[in-house]
Amino acid sequence: MKTVLLAGGLGTRLREETEFRPKPMVPVGGKPILWHIMKTFAHFGHEEFVVCTGYRGESIRQYFYEFEAMNSDFTVKLGSKERVKTYGALEEAGWEVTVADTGAETMTGGRTKRMQSFIGNETIMLTYGD
Repeated sequence: MKTVLLAGGLGTRLREETEFRPKPMVPVGGKPILWHIMKTFAHFGHEEFVVCTGYRGESIRQYFYEFEAMNSDFTVKLGSKERVKTYGALEEAGWEVTVADTGAETMTGGRTKRMQSFIGNETIMLTYGD
């Protein structure tokens, strides 16, 4: 079962924190709120995530794209297909994270429709991260 996280809202109640980053990326204890939500789901065996982004979604995309390198020691082999080798086990090993841009101005119904191509006919668990 995939867990769909709606993480595209403006985060207006946290305006001071969300001027430069989306609310799901506001740090709590050194990790983004979004990570804490995902960690809770993973604790209960849900490790496949579809994160629907919108407002300042590029920071969510960058966070997960660079996640392994930012949380592990690594070696980079330039000019090679097997470019990066990481060391040590990640606490999040096994998580599968799809980051889908569902639009900065898209409302909840539109977000759920746009993520359909990433989940097909699977059963999902829908939750709000924004």
